Amino acid sequence: MKILWVKAGGLVPPDIGGKIRSFSILKELAKTHEVTLFTFYAAHPDDVHSGLNGMFDQVVNMSLPIATNRGLGEMANFAKNIFSSLPHTVSKYCRPEVKARMRELLASNRYDVIICDFVVAAAAIPWEVACPKVIFTHNVEALIWKRHFEVSGNPLWKMASWGEYQKMIRFEKHFLNKAEHVLTVSEADKDFFSDFIDRRKMTVISTGVDTEYFRPGSATEQPNSLVFTGSMDWMPNEDGVLYFLRSVLPLIRREIPQLSFTIVGRKPSEKLKTAAAAEPGVQVTGTVDDIRPYVGEGSVYVVPLRIGSGTRLKIFEAMAMGKAIVSTTLGAEGLPISDGQDILIANSPEEFSAKVCMLLGDPHERRRLGSAARQLVEQHYSWSSVAAEFNDVLRRITPLTSGREMKLPVGEKVSPARA
Repeated sequence: MKILWVKAGGLVPPDIGGKIRSFSILKELAKTHEVTLFTFYAAHPDDVHSGLNGMFDQVVNMSLPIATNRGLGEMANFAKNIFSSLPHTVSKYCRPEVKARMRELLASNRYDVIICDFVVAAAAIPWEVACPKVIFTHNVEALIWKRHFEVSGNPLWKMASWGEYQKMIRFEKHFLNKAEHVLTVSEADKDFFSDFIDRRKMTVISTGVDTEYFRPGSATEQPNSLVFTGSMDWMPNEDGVLYFLRSVLPLIRREIPQLSFTIVGRKPSEKLKTAAAAEPGVQVTGTVDDIRPYVGEGSVYVVPLRIGSGTRLKIFEAMAMGKAIVSTTLGAEGLPISDGQDILIANSPEEFSAKVCMLLGDPHERRRLGSAARQLVEQHYSWSSVAAEFNDVLRRITPLTSGREMKLPVGEKVSPARA
């Protein structure tokens, strides 16, 4: 099968959830199919996309002059886009030169299926091309902006978030209805989209994890230590950590004064670093080469998210390492976990604090939760199994290739419940 995979924001390095999921699935698909990667992203030093040429049949990568600064610069970019019908997230990537290069590629190549990785990239694809198109949604993008609006205390950001939400919901409705098929990463996302598209044209693809890379015992657990990992330039992560610092950590310190909290992830803002510096025992690492030592040293892994959609790969990584986890309901949204069995769920600051304190004082319960978590992901959620689900969907929706003899990856098929 000839696959054209279209992704805004780049693919490597696979250092955030969406990139990790896409890279892991693509790496498996490329073993048995002819894959062309078309990706466009903000220009940055040490760009490593050229290194993908040996993995795929063809790589078309376009680095664009996109500002990546935050704060006032980001608000200025939103202001420039205020009269556009497109969401700001779409406008900054899907530029005329990207669309022109895409048309050149399609004029000289024939594909059996086009994968639009994240709905944002849909604006770069010429939809009149006679080829099945699949949108791979990692989140409900509109819902993320709605939740920004709900939790923000900044009136300017609140207004910008509401405007982006309104544009994004129209954008998602339009393109998800145009696609031959839609992939979601959770039943919750599928339920949301089913308000405006037929459930029969959607399939849930499991979240996966590299269970060989993420394993228990990579570092010695430190007493009374908490850890969070995630890209700190993703706004829901920053919001969650700031909420934890301000509302949850002080309650835990009343019970356990000698507490440490390590925040691991790239590009922390000055706002976050200032808030962390005001709290004793809090470390902000910034970019690290390997998160495993930090996760391994933590007694409890915390996921205090209040904004988001889709699924959080960070939880599966911590589960694969056998860690005891406390998360908000939203933080664990869409994952096949059970409160009290392989994770603890807490939503108020008081409940979150109580469950963290209980785990810090009970090493047996930490080990029990961590062992159950590791067993769950090890048995059911390897990336090879996830790629097999993905492959099964492509076979079902591409009649042009249904008669070809193909070497297919071995793994679990999509269950009837997901179809």
